[in-house]
Amino acid sequence: MTNSGPQESNSPSRLIDARIAELGDWRGEMLSRLRALVQEADPDVVEEWKWRGVPVWSHAGMICTGETYKEVVKMTFAKGAALQDPSGLFNSSLEGNTRRAIDFRQGDEIDEEALRDLVRAAVTLNESKARR
Repeated sequence: MTNSGPQESNSPSRLIDARIAELGDWRGEMLSRLRALVQEADPDVVEEWKWRGVPVWSHAGMICTGETYKEVVKMTFAKGAALQDPSGLFNSSLEGNTRRAIDFRQGDEIDEEALRDLVRAAVTLNESKARR
């Protein structure tokens, strides 16, 4: 078996960078902006790459994912049903008992402050459950 190069070249952050570049359209721009907002909200966030190509952001457990589809960029919060959403960001996966998602379509504005607050709330929830 040959070594194909340093493991760092396939780090989750680099794989997410590559996904953003490969999209090359509004979805890449949206995913990049959502990623930046997650990182602003939680400077200690850990980036992961799961399920054959889904960016995942974690801190004391999964916070959210950034899935890209033809018509939407979907930000799914793993424990979204347990989060307060006073700004009404969640607009998808509302029927479940655990997850909640936000579908962003081309041209959608991001309520950046509300999204950062939602990420922070998810981190707080994860940390509270981790302490038990």
